[in-house]
Amino acid sequence: MARKKQQATWGGRFSAGPAELMLSFSESVSFDARLAPFDIAGSKAHSAMLAHVGLITAAERDAIHAGLDVIAEEVAAGKFKWNPALEDVHMNIEQALTKRVPAAAKLHTARSRNDQVATDMRLFFKWACVEVDGRLAEAQKALLALAEQDGEVMIPGYTHLQRAQPVQVAHHLAAYLEMFERDRARFAAVADHANWCPLGAGALAGTTLPIDREFTAKTLGFVDARGRPRVTQNSMDTVADRDVFIEFATACALVGAHFSRLAEDLILWSSSEFGYINLPDTFCTGSSLMPQKKNPDSCELLRGKAARLHGNLTTLLTMVKGLPLTYNRDLQEDKPPVFDSFDQTMTCLAVVAGTLTGAEIRRDRCAKAVADPALLATDLADYLVEHGVPFREAHHVVGAVVKLAETSGVPLNELATADVQQIHPALGDDWASVFDLERAAARRTGTGMPGPKQVRRQLARWKKRLG
Repeated sequence: MARKKQQATWGGRFSAGPAELMLSFSESVSFDARLAPFDIAGSKAHSAMLAHVGLITAAERDAIHAGLDVIAEEVAAGKFKWNPALEDVHMNIEQALTKRVPAAAKLHTARSRNDQVATDMRLFFKWACVEVDGRLAEAQKALLALAEQDGEVMIPGYTHLQRAQPVQVAHHLAAYLEMFERDRARFAAVADHANWCPLGAGALAGTTLPIDREFTAKTLGFVDARGRPRVTQNSMDTVADRDVFIEFATACALVGAHFSRLAEDLILWSSSEFGYINLPDTFCTGSSLMPQKKNPDSCELLRGKAARLHGNLTTLLTMVKGLPLTYNRDLQEDKPPVFDSFDQTMTCLAVVAGTLTGAEIRRDRCAKAVADPALLATDLADYLVEHGVPFREAHHVVGAVVKLAETSGVPLNELATADVQQIHPALGDDWASVFDLERAAARRTGTGMPGPKQVRRQLARWKKRLG
């Protein structure tokens, strides 16, 4: 049944209000109420601008600000009463304010909910990017701490999940430091892209009233590095644009891909088959049936949460791909995936830090795994190259040596020198010296390589970078 009472904010041309089902279907305050601090900041800046250009008086501005401050306190204390019939955070705050401050009836002058919500969300993104950056830094610090604690331990590095070449644990963990650093750069870029003020775009065509968009932008902190105001340049694009939403969700999705890959490494390393690491009991669970089990649940959930972040990005891309300019009600659904991506990313990064903080490298198991001489087969090819053998030929020669070891059932480094010299005469009496792990590591001196000096240099760089 349709409501007889008209909707107070836009119902002037309607003979009946929306049906109860439509009210529940179309409300957004259940999820956009979290924008209240940003909405209040935008309204204070907007009313300050209205007073600046003479559309309201200074007294009216002050009354509006005082009323908004009271509402902000109520929201923070959880005492503000949200009304779904008023649809969204904007109208809930405006109508609560108007009941207390008559001058608030002028607050929506030269403003639409379209440019209002665009402003709220850009303020949210600027804040959210800083928050995520902080959590990324904490995850990096946990990685660095583990790398410094047990980083000199050697383990096999893998390609195709097959043992490939030896690396230090610190070098492996530092790969994720690099990934998270790129993530931090992406969030900084998102914050910069969000740093343009939409207020003044109106519903889509601005306003005929003499507003000062630059004044509002400066008041809200939408400024460049030199303090100059940054305002959006096309009113239609301003209210239709959801690029920052997609960019933020993309940044979260990439963080998810990174912590999911880290989680997978930890899951493998903690298995009985690998046994390189003990994960903390506080981030693991047991089995309801098998009492011996210790399951890496935090890491498995991180993998699952990553899929959720990727789904949120897909939702946003699908939502906007066919929309005509400018605002369409579909766009109300842009906030749940963004808010969820923020919440899940923040929680997951905290879990990453917690899991790593209590982890312990099992030196004995790592030493056993890295003792496999086949990990240094490429070093033997390099040995041949240093003795004038073309690499492609050297690669083939070492393959034959490996095959000889396999068919003979003898470790690669224990083959008789006479036997390997029959494969190629360039394999001198010192050919087996390449199978010394310390020698192999020390020879990897180039930038970004896993040699001890390079790893120490990289860890020092990260320690300085992370404070």
